[in-house]
Amino acid sequence: MTDRERVDAYRLLMADVYELAGESRRSSEELAGAEGQTAARWHVMSVLSDGSRTVASAARRLGLARQSVQRVVDDLACAAMVELRDNPDHRRAPLVTLTEAGRNTLTGLLERSDADRREVVDRAGLSLSDFEEARAILRRLVDALQRR
Repeated sequence: MTDRERVDAYRLLMADVYELAGESRRSSEELAGAEGQTAARWHVMSVLSDGSRTVASAARRLGLARQSVQRVVDDLACAAMVELRDNPDHRRAPLVTLTEAGRNTLTGLLERSDADRREVVDRAGLSLSDFEEARAILRRLVDALQRR
């Protein structure tokens, strides 16, 4: 394989990754909508599922602007899915915590998503080793890009 062919193969792989990500986002929006939620709310609740964090911390974890996450947190707070608590480490940056309603909603979203993803994986005929190999390749590319 020539260098040109390898670079073209990389570009095609990236196009496929972007297409997969887009399809996954669209299906996530549909799944979230069926639960009366949005994918943005789902993502923020997922980040909060392992414990309280500030909006800035959630935004960093999601790779999003703090302001966009703040809007979602405000929306979730109005819906009683999260609550803001005093932060002993930073007076002006409260900790955002899932409420019981938020945890229940997230559980419903995850159950619906798991069922949908199982169906997709079955339809594609993919095995665990297929995913492990694909992830290994993607991780090698990520690592190479980060070492630049």
